Amino acid sequence: MAKAPDVVDLLALAVERGASDLVITVGLPPMLKIDGEFHPTEYEPLTPQETRRLMYALMDEKQQRIFEEEKELDFSFSLPGKGRYRVNVFLQRGSVGGVLRVVPSAVKSFEELGLPKNIAEIAMSPRGLVLVTGPTGSGKSTTLASMIDYINERKACHIVTIEDPIEFFHKHKRAIVNQREIGSDTKSFHKALRSVLRQAPDVILVGEMRDYETIAAAITAAETGHLVMGTLHTNSAPETIDRIVDVFPENQQEQVRVQLSNNLVAVLTQQLLPKAFGGGRVLAYELMIATPAVRALIREGKTHQLRSVIQTGGQYGMITMDACLADLYRRKLITYEMGLARAVDPKEFMRLAGAPEGARR
Repeated sequence: MAKAPDVVDLLALAVERGASDLVITVGLPPMLKIDGEFHPTEYEPLTPQETRRLMYALMDEKQQRIFEEEKELDFSFSLPGKGRYRVNVFLQRGSVGGVLRVVPSAVKSFEELGLPKNIAEIAMSPRGLVLVTGPTGSGKSTTLASMIDYINERKACHIVTIEDPIEFFHKHKRAIVNQREIGSDTKSFHKALRSVLRQAPDVILVGEMRDYETIAAAITAAETGHLVMGTLHTNSAPETIDRIVDVFPENQQEQVRVQLSNNLVAVLTQQLLPKAFGGGRVLAYELMIATPAVRALIREGKTHQLRSVIQTGGQYGMITMDACLADLYRRKLITYEMGLARAVDPKEFMRLAGAPEGARR
C-alpha cells in the first residue's frame, strides 16, 4: 500500500469515483462515501502527522488560527478544474480529522433532482416561509440551490443567502444575488438576519435554522413580506412544526403557532436512498402545503392531526413520506427492505406498498 498523496489528488479521486464525501481520520486510509456507503481508498492508514498535513493544506493562516482556537471549523473552497468542496475540520482524540463534501459543479433542475411537480409554484411564492428538512446528507442544500436558481432565472428581485459555508455560487441572472458566509461575511445567522431586512431583499435563504434567535428572526422576516427559505434537521412535516414551536419559551408558543399558521407556505422533508439497481441514489420526500386546514391545525396546536391532512391532500400536491417510499418501491427504484427501514410508519408503508416481490403469488 502507498502512503496517501496530497489532498488535491484525494479530492480528484473522490470526484472521479462519484463520492459525496471524503473522510480523513487517524487509523484508517482516506475513506470515500459513495451512494451512502463508506469505501476505503487503496492507501495506508493515516497517522496523526498525515491527517494534520492533509487538512492544514486546505486552510490559510487565518483559518488555521481560528481552528486552533475553536477546535473545529467549517469552510468551503474551490479547485480550478476539479470542483468545489464543503469542509468540516475537527479534533478527535487530540488528532486532526476532517470531512470534505463534494459540491456538484452545476445546480440541477427540479426534474433532475426528482422533486415534486409543484415545487416551482412554491419557489415562486411572493412571501412566506418555505422549509426544507431532513437528516444530514439528504440533499437539502442542493434542493434550495435549485429553488434559488429557478427564481434567479425568472424573477427580477433581490436574493440574499446566509450560508455556513457557501456551497453553490449563484451568478446574477434576472435577480441580484448576494451570498453571505458565516465567519467571513457575517458573524452568525441571527445577526445576518437582523441586518438583512435593511438590504431590501425579496428572497432570503437561511442555511440553517438551528437556534431560537435565528428561527425568531426568520419568522419575522416572512411576516414582513419576504419569501424566506430555511432548513431544519427534522424527519417529517409535523415534527418540523413541533420543533419550531418548542424552541420558544412556553409563554410565546401560542403566538408562534399563529405566526406559523399565517406565514407558512410549505414543508418539504427529504431523504436520499440507494437505488435498487445500477447504483446512485434517489430522492424520497414528504410535502405539506399550508392549506386552510393545515393552517388551522397549526394554529390550534393539533400537529398530531397533520399527517391525516397530508394523506388526503393529494389534490394540493401533498404526499406523506410513506406514500412516496411505497411509490418508489412500486416503480422498482428502491428495495422493499429499504422502504421499510426509512418509513415514518412501517405499517403504513407495508399497507401502501403491498407484499414484497418475493412474497407475491
